[in-house]
Amino acid sequence: MQQQTACQTRLPQSAIAAGPEEQHWYAVHTRCQHEKKVERQLTEKGVDVRLPLVALTRRWSDRKKVIEMPLFPGYVFVRIKLSVESRLPVLQTAGVAGFVGVRGWGSPIPDKQIEDLQTLVSRKVPFEVYPFLQQGRRIRVRGGCLDGIEGILLEHLSNRCLVLSVEPIQRSVVIRIEDYDFEPV
Repeated sequence: MQQQTACQTRLPQSAIAAGPEEQHWYAVHTRCQHEKKVERQLTEKGVDVRLPLVALTRRWSDRKKVIEMPLFPGYVFVRIKLSVESRLPVLQTAGVAGFVGVRGWGSPIPDKQIEDLQTLVSRKVPFEVYPFLQQGRRIRVRGGCLDGIEGILLEHLSNRCLVLSVEPIQRSVVIRIEDYDFEPV
């Protein structure tokens, strides 16, 4: 029986389609409550990493405190080439459980999905976590602080909302867009 070395390991077909020489975003699954530690360690290793955080007010009997919590607990996003050499520093980081995707290699996430999440978080747009939604009428917001954000339109009576989904981790957030113009994508 012949053993494969790390350099001989074959990439899955989805990785070849994504282009193994190009950098893409990938979701990395972390141990429970290790997201910030993983982000810090990966940053120190020079890996481009994103951890969307939201400010939550926690109330105890004697005080209130605003704390930053991960938007998607258990996940961080890294931008790397899908190669053994690029994956190894990520996988060797304390608190990392593995890549999310086909056979643990990871599924590429479109840059636009990560950029839109970062826009929501950085501009402090009110949003809520929403059940994963993949099907529907895709639109792009025109104007205002949400200009260019894409997602799936939800309309119910007079409420218009936009659902942004990150497909590999099957998580979504929803924002109200009643006062915004939009166009089909």
